Amino acid sequence: MSHPDRPVTLAAVIGAHGVTGEVRLKLFTGNLAAYPTLDAAGRTLTLAKVRPGPNGAVARFAEITDRATAEGLRGTALTVARSALPPLGDGEYYHVDLIGLAVIDADGTPLGTVTAVENFGAGDLLEIARPHGGTALVPFRAPIAAWDGDHITADPAFLA
Repeated sequence: MSHPDRPVTLAAVIGAHGVTGEVRLKLFTGNLAAYPTLDAAGRTLTLAKVRPGPNGAVARFAEITDRATAEGLRGTALTVARSALPPLGDGEYYHVDLIGLAVIDADGTPLGTVTAVENFGAGDLLEIARPHGGTALVPFRAPIAAWDGDHITADPAFLA
């Protein structure tokens, strides 16, 4: 199962916007406004306003009032605890819940560890770090790969 306080990245600061402390963001969520406070590398930021902008969004945080401070946040991930995310319905999952899970075959033999979840348009793919080096991308759908809440069981033929 996922760790409730594991940080989940919702956006990343890609630069300053204007001279009053606004920042340009790359978004990894469709609704950043649902999260009134975000963690920025150990610093709590209070979201005052967010609007669509170039390459994502433009945001104002109550604590950031000048361009230099805003520019200093460039490259900073904005996160919330996993427990702050909305509850999921049956069969739904957050990618963060899969990362770090052990991958085994039907007999329990270790096949690797999930290091990322990608989606290039045809469904989620699990990136699996193999025990003896290298990685594999496996479609995350039955009967190829399934999650039981504790680990991923995968067909080893798809890891070749």
